[in-house]
Formats: sequence, structure tokens, C-alpha cells
Amino acid sequence: MASPWHSLVSQKIFLARTLLGQVDENGNVPVREALVQGSVELALRARKLVLVMVARMYQHKQERPDSLEALAELLGDDVPEPAELRQLASESDSWWSHLDQLEQHQGNPPAAKKTVSDENVIAVSADPGPARSKQALEQTLNAMKHFTDTLEERHSEW
Repeated sequence: MASPWHSLVSQKIFLARTLLGQVDENGNVPVREALVQGSVELALRARKLVLVMVARMYQHKQERPDSLEALAELLGDDVPEPAELRQLASESDSWWSHLDQLEQHQGNPPAAKKTVSDENVIAVSADPGPARSKQALEQTLNAMKHFTDTLEERHSEW
């Protein structure tokens, strides 16, 4: 039987996927943006809940770690999950890192754009920000779901 925390994480991922399923790349821009941002927020919430889920797996029933560092401090070095999550955080193409990038991007106002004139035209490449396409977000959600399912399976065997 799945733990209630795994169920809650799965629910947030399911809802994020549901919002993404409504994204029409050629549709209404504000609606598309609302769906993408809503999906990202649900994914970020799910990631925070993964930390709580891991703490609960190790019988820390009152703790709600809100960062990877807090989880590692709570559990110590004798359990594998903090190390696995640190590894994901260090890999630039992991679901954890993608969510870090999305959180940074979505949690800050857009960069001010300079006006262009004949005197100040310089060819530079602008930072496009993290991948926010439907496909990129689905890939991140699928990887997160796989990770949490693996954790749940590992701990339900005990």
C-alpha cells in the first residue's frame, strides 16, 4: 500500500500533468502561460513534498524539511536518499536541477530589456531561461514520478 505522502506527491504530479495536457502551443498566450506556470508550481510543491516523504520513511513524523540540506541534516549520512538527491541536484540535466532553474526563473521578475538603437546594437545571445516547453516539463514530471515510485517501492519492501 502506498504511503499517504507518496500519494500526495503523486497527486501533485498528476495535477501538473493534467494542466500540461491542456497546453495548446498555438493557443491563447495568457492561458498557455497560466497552465505552464501552474504546472511548474505544482511540480515545485511536489518536490518539497518529496523531502517530507523521505523524512516520513525514516520515521521523522513531525519534521517537514524544506530543503535538501535540511533533509540531509535530519537524516545524516547513513541513509541513501539525501546522497541520491544531492547527486540529482549536481547534474545539470536532472529533474531536480530543471526544477531549480524553473523556480529561479518563475520566482523573479523578467529581466529588463534594453532599447535597441543604431548606436547600441551588439550581437549577443540572450539567456532564454530554462526549458518550459510542454515536452521538457513532461519529461521532468515523468522523471520525478519514476524517482518517487522507486523510493516508495524500496521502502514498502521493509
